[in-house]
Amino acid sequence: MTYAHRPDVYDADSHLMEGLDWLHAHADAKTKALLPDLTVVLGRGGAGAGSLIEAGQARVLDTAAAAELERSVIDSAKGWLALGAMDTGERVRALDQLGFRSQLVFSTFSLGLFAFSDDGDTVYGGAAAHNRMVASFCGDDERMVPVGFLPLHDPDRSLATLHEAVELGCGALWVAHAPSAGRSPAHTDNDVVWAAVQEAGIPIVLHVGGGRSTISKRWHRNGHPTPTDLHGGGENLRAKDLPAVHHGAEIFLTAMILDGVFDRFPGLRCGVIELGASWAHSLMLRLDFAARSFARTEPLLRELSLKPSEYVRRQVRFTPFPGEDVAAMIATAGPELFLFSSDYPHPEGTRDPIGRFEHSFDEMGTGADARQRFYEANYRELLGV
Repeated sequence: MTYAHRPDVYDADSHLMEGLDWLHAHADAKTKALLPDLTVVLGRGGAGAGSLIEAGQARVLDTAAAAELERSVIDSAKGWLALGAMDTGERVRALDQLGFRSQLVFSTFSLGLFAFSDDGDTVYGGAAAHNRMVASFCGDDERMVPVGFLPLHDPDRSLATLHEAVELGCGALWVAHAPSAGRSPAHTDNDVVWAAVQEAGIPIVLHVGGGRSTISKRWHRNGHPTPTDLHGGGENLRAKDLPAVHHGAEIFLTAMILDGVFDRFPGLRCGVIELGASWAHSLMLRLDFAARSFARTEPLLRELSLKPSEYVRRQVRFTPFPGEDVAAMIATAGPELFLFSSDYPHPEGTRDPIGRFEHSFDEMGTGADARQRFYEANYRELLGV
């Protein structure tokens, strides 16, 4: 019996867990010399994380341990020690047990090695290595959809990266929810890129880690001892970060909508992944209010063919965190906006994400059609399946 409680469950967020040399192994010689070591991203926990990576690699060789993990994949080890975190063959078996028809597969730490560099060769060489790495991990199992990374620093180089990612089989393209090379992602120079993405028929996705996720450390200097993060580490989210984790993505969507990108490219689809979803409806209301308030002084707003909120409804989808009241979101904003995600094998996905979402649905009495959209149809629409 699989973990999935219904025959068609599509997972909009999962991850591989990188080994220390994975990104470098897929980089060309020039890029290898530019990329820092993964321990730089792992920060103060680098030594401990290195031990976990070694333990994960050793566990892959332990067939008895793997068999034990298969007994309850979602409810067992997380991170590098999880079944299928570091090995493609294991991931296939994990998916067999999870019962998901398809899942997007993101990297975990690699973006921090290249995506926010000021050096174009590092950014684009790193993106190429990243995309080869993720595609290689996903292999030939069509259930695993590699998520490539698409920088926006230089439109010509972005087009080359896009074309290689498509050839590799990437089914979605992660973009930073931040300015690139001093320009908005909605800058008209990027129109050739958005046109090519639309033509390719694959979505762009925003994800935690693709822009500022934490508030300034100064807000944490409150005279009290600094707590560890939720999972005992030292560099991830804390309580005061969570209400603001989506702010960069919110600004990205605001620029893409009010500056007309989604109007010019109606086939450009966008997923907002692991950034929560309770803010989606309020964003829609505020976008419409902004357009009404500033239309007289900003000609671009008058050129939009739809209300700003209608672009969100047509082209953007969101993954709630497990524990967010997804049923209330659907009742307020509509069933077409929200997607299931497990975040496997990250601990943030919890040991029973489906159970948490189903509890919300049962409490609200959410109907079968809305649940079907959440677990299947909205994912398929996002990916153009």
